[in-house]
Amino acid sequence: MTATASPAAPRLHTYLELVRFSHTVFALPFAVMTAVIAARRGIDPAVLGTGPSGWLRPAAGILVCMVAARTAAMAFNRLVDRGIDAANPRTASRHLPRGDVGVTEVLLLVVGSSAIFIGGTLLFLPNWLPLVLAVPVLAWLLGYSYAKRFTALAHVWLGIALGFAPVAAWIALRGQTLLHAPADILPAALLGLAVTTWVAGFDIIYACQDAAFDATQGLHSIPARLGVPRALGLSKWLHAATLLALACLPRLVPELGWIYWLALAAIAILLVWEHWLVSPTDLSRVNQAFFTANAAIGLILLVAIAVDMWW
Repeated sequence: MTATASPAAPRLHTYLELVRFSHTVFALPFAVMTAVIAARRGIDPAVLGTGPSGWLRPAAGILVCMVAARTAAMAFNRLVDRGIDAANPRTASRHLPRGDVGVTEVLLLVVGSSAIFIGGTLLFLPNWLPLVLAVPVLAWLLGYSYAKRFTALAHVWLGIALGFAPVAAWIALRGQTLLHAPADILPAALLGLAVTTWVAGFDIIYACQDAAFDATQGLHSIPARLGVPRALGLSKWLHAATLLALACLPRLVPELGWIYWLALAAIAILLVWEHWLVSPTDLSRVNQAFFTANAAIGLILLVAIAVDMWW
C-alpha cells in the first residue's frame, strides 16, 4: 500500500521554509536584549514569580509570542501574496505557487500561530497589558501584507512591525511600572526606533530586486517609486539613523560601556559592508547583504549589552 501522507519531519521542514524561520534572528535578539536591560532595572515581581525557576514563565512568554507572531505574519504574507508571487519570476518557485503546500494548510498555520501568540500573553499575567495589546499588534503585523498595495511606506510598516519586539518585551516585563511612570519605556522605544529604521533600510535594499516588476503590477515600493539609485541612497540614511539611535542608548542605559561601543563600531562596519555589496547596476549580492550582514547585527548587540549589563 502506497502512503499518501508526507513524513512529519520533511513536512515540518517545508513549513519552516515557508515562513523563513531562520529570519527570526532579526527581531528576537532585540526582545531578549530588552529583557536583559529590564532585568537589571527590576522585573514586575508578579510576572517574575519566586524561586530559581521564576524566570521560566516570562522567558517562555517572550519566546512563544515572538515565534508565534512572526510565523502568523509570514504565513499570512505568503497566503495573501500567492498570486503576486506566482507572477514574479523571482518568487514563482515559492511553496504556494509551486503547490508544495495548500491554501487551507497555510490558513490553518496563520490561525493556529495567531491563537498561540494571543495565548502566550497569558504567561505574563497578572500583567494584563500584553493580552490587551495582542490583537492590535497582530492586526498591524498581518496588515503589512496589504501595505504595498496602497503605500510605498510598506518598508516602514515592516520596520515598525519588527520594532514592536523590544517595546513589547519591555511592556510584558515592566508593564505595571509603566502605568505609573510612562517614561520608563524610553530605552525600549529607542531600541524599537533603531529596529524600525534598520529593517526599513534593508527591506528597501531587498525590494530593489523587484522594482521593475512592482512598477508594472501597480505595487508600491520605494524602489518602484524613486528608482533604485535613490532608493539605495534612502536606505543609507535610514541606517545612519539606526546608528544614531543606538549611539543614544547609553544615555538612557548608563550601564552600557566600552564593550557596547565596540559592538556599535562592528555594526557600523557591517552596515557599510552591506551597502558596499549592492549598487544600482549590480544587485546580484542582495541576498548576501540582506541575510549575512543583518543576521549578525542583533546577535552582536545582544552579547554586548548582556556583558556590559551583567559583567
